[in-house]
Amino acid sequence: MFYELRVCHVNPSKMQAIQDRFRDYGIEFFMKHGMKVTQFWVDIDEASNRLYFIVEHANLEKRNFNYDRFHNDLEWIEIKRITEFDGPLVSKIECFLMKDVSFFQNK
Repeated sequence: MFYELRVCHVNPSKMQAIQDRFRDYGIEFFMKHGMKVTQFWVDIDEASNRLYFIVEHANLEKRNFNYDRFHNDLEWIEIKRITEFDGPLVSKIECFLMKDVSFFQNK
């Protein structure tokens, strides 16, 4: 098991729209394609316009396969088109792949 931290750099005035899209569609689509989203955060400094979330993956091959299916899902493509009618919600997404360390047990 490993984890992916995704950092979305949200376009100005689009923070509520990206949160609404995740709430209404995004999490469901991640689950549909075998990915478990475990946590969401927004930056304390609202001016930074960043949204963070964690996705769990079994392995790198499965991660890549699941994202490929996700990005090519015709229903998702339509939802993205509709929710970005007034322009893109995100300017950049950074991904950090992480694994547990042996000395720490989260309890």
